[in-house]
This record gives sequence, C-alpha cells and structure tokens, in this order.
Amino acid sequence: MAKDRDGSRAPAPQAEKPAAAAKSDRAEIDQFLERARAVGPRLDGKRGRLVFALDATMSREPTWDLACSLQGEMFDETAAVGGLDVQLVYYRGLHECRSSKWVSDPKRLGDLMVRIHCEGGNTQIGRMLEHVRKETKTAKVNALVFVGDAMEEGIDGLCALAGELGLLGVAAFMFQEGHDPAAERAFKEIARLSNGAWCRFDAGAAAQLRELLRAAAAYAAGGPLALADLSKRKGGEGAVRLLGQMRSRP
Repeated sequence: MAKDRDGSRAPAPQAEKPAAAAKSDRAEIDQFLERARAVGPRLDGKRGRLVFALDATMSREPTWDLACSLQGEMFDETAAVGGLDVQLVYYRGLHECRSSKWVSDPKRLGDLMVRIHCEGGNTQIGRMLEHVRKETKTAKVNALVFVGDAMEEGIDGLCALAGELGLLGVAAFMFQEGHDPAAERAFKEIARLSNGAWCRFDAGAAAQLRELLRAAAAYAAGGPLALADLSKRKGGEGAVRLLGQMRSRP
C-alpha cells in the first residue's frame, strides 16, 4: 500500500437521555450489569482495539488540534482492563483516506496526528466504515470513535455498512461537532445500527470531548461493564451519556 509522508497507509478501496441515565436507581444499574454479563462483556484480559477516525477536511481544523491534545485521554482509562491499541484513520481532500499502524503508546499516536494538516474536501465516511469492516475481519476491532461535523454521502449506503459493523460486534461512537441536520441524522443511525452511541460536543468544550473519548476507550478495552463502572465515578459524565443510549435499546 502507498504511504504518506506521515507514515500512514491508505486502506483498500436517538436522542440523548442524559437526565434519565443520571437518575437511574441502583436496581436499574444492577439489572443492566446482569444483562451485560449474560451477553459476555469483553473483560478477557486481551487488549482492546479501537479505530480513532477523524474528518480532516478544512472545517475541522480547530477540532483536529483539540483531538491532538486530548487523544492520550483514551489510553489513561484502559490500563486496568487490559489496555488499548489504537489505529488512526482520517480523510481529507477529494479522495484521500488513510490509516496508521496500530499503536499502544499515546505519544506515538500524538506524533502521527501533529504531522497531519487539514485540507478542503468532501466527507468519506463510507470509505472509513469499509476500512473498519475490513480490519475487524482480520483481527477483532472492539469500537470505532468518529469525530466529524458533516455528511455529504448517501445515507442508505452508510446505514448498510453500519449494520454490518453491528453484526460484527463493532460499536460506533459518533461524536458530532456542530448542528448540521444531515450529519446528525446519519450519525445517529450509524450509532443505532452498530449498537454504539451518538453525542454532540461543542468545539470549545475540551472537557466534554475528553469525557467522551475516555468513555469510548473504556468500552473498547473492557466492554459494557467498564463503561458502567466509569459512569459511576467522578468525571464519568461522558460515560453516562453513552450508557444512557446503549442501555435504552432492547
């Protein structure tokens, strides 16, 4: 595969309920944990694998810098439940969609990100989802984290890919910057069909994105039980938001 100057390689061609989740009583939480144990959460001692995907088109430049500064937060939450390997995927321009090698060191991931600059172009969410599907068929991917602000593709094709990821056990956590209605509709459906979650964050709210990244990483490394545990600790507001969506589904 062709490599970019940053060492990356090109891969082959519901509404939020934070208030309800925050008010869940102990019996409801216990009931959820029992259901999570019944389906076999990923607490097997293996390292989790998470694809960290970002829209690197020009409109996302301020949030790319924010993601660079916060990416290490994903690793901090996971050491106690087996650790985490992360692959960076990004798209920019008209046809560029690339992925890094799998890394287990936050400094290494940060070094990769700071060498990438944003460029104008169209969204390539479909190519990103196809790449994740291919990766998890090679070796299990536990979660996808995507940060973006727009969607300029056919929603039916994206939903079909999201459904495949759901069947493969890859939960997509779709974090939306801004209020674009087409992006919101698509991101929510991708999250629903993959058994993941959707959340909006504000570009200036670093703490908000930090909480969401920690929560998604906890899920990738330790499954539903790790996410539920984080939701009960100080600073677990992001986990509460994600867990509220995931546990509301049948």
